[in-house]
Amino acid sequence: MGDPAGIGVELTVQAWHLRHSEDLPTFVVYGSAQVLAARAAAIGHPLPVETVADANAAQQLFDDALPVVDLPLVAPCVAGVADPANGAVVIGAIESAVSDTVAGHVGAVVTNPIAKSVLYQAGFRHPGHTEFLAALAERLVAGGPFQPVMMIASEHLRVVPLTIHIALGDVPGAITREGIVATVRIMAEALECDFAIPRPRIAVTGLNPHAGEDGSMGHEEIDIIAPALAELTASGLHVTGPHPADTLFHAAQRSNYDAVLGMYHDQVLVPAKTLAFDTGVNVTLGLPFVRTSPDHGTAFDIAGKGIASPSSLIAAMKLAQRMSAARRLRADHAP
Repeated sequence: MGDPAGIGVELTVQAWHLRHSEDLPTFVVYGSAQVLAARAAAIGHPLPVETVADANAAQQLFDDALPVVDLPLVAPCVAGVADPANGAVVIGAIESAVSDTVAGHVGAVVTNPIAKSVLYQAGFRHPGHTEFLAALAERLVAGGPFQPVMMIASEHLRVVPLTIHIALGDVPGAITREGIVATVRIMAEALECDFAIPRPRIAVTGLNPHAGEDGSMGHEEIDIIAPALAELTASGLHVTGPHPADTLFHAAQRSNYDAVLGMYHDQVLVPAKTLAFDTGVNVTLGLPFVRTSPDHGTAFDIAGKGIASPSSLIAAMKLAQRMSAARRLRADHAP
């Protein structure tokens, strides 16, 4: 459900109405059935909502009604006005969805946007969705710890930022050989397992303009990035770089790789969102279950107005289905 006061609720409603024309997989919503029904009516897209005891009942209901594992809110919900009183329900929806996915009742988790600042007031202790999902994985699945890696994916481009939500001045100190090696390994495994790409090709950017220009504009490429790539190449992975970021994202270059690892957030998210602003998908790699999310926030300013586009959520659902199918196929053929 995401934050019930955000646009996730109405995007989910729109996705159900588009289930046939978009050929969407069956989905069940973890959240408030009352809020879903009320928001659907408010935006002019009324729909039947059917509460279910568990996700297993969703398949039979989906053609005729939106199946919901009902998690009633504590406080009334007003579109666009987040209430920390409902934070525990938002957190519980994520926990229930992950638990059912791990148990095999559903194939993947698709998370609508949350408002971290609101959840912090409700006692949330994680930097965001991704870190919370990693904590749930370690609680529910043997074999951890798990290192979550954020990818933004579209039909045009797949990118991973090595460092994410930190100040730009802190980026150089956060780049390590070990971090690059670990992240590329997770990317390679996910591209092969979840995206069905045999021997994936990963391009890695430099940090500095012109990838440091042989040390004249910084030494991170020489001292950190290149040694990491040499280690990865020696282990048999198809990795190239460090590439100047300003010439890596045009159409001709994009045909030479399957994904890009960049050194910081805007270096790779600017091209990714420029190429696919409405259809980009946030994917969490490195988890023992499939998780995708629309690549946008709660948009409280337009919530309840019925003008938000469901394109990114629909793309997230479709990608989750493909990733889940690829993962099952790989498991079925494992020795």
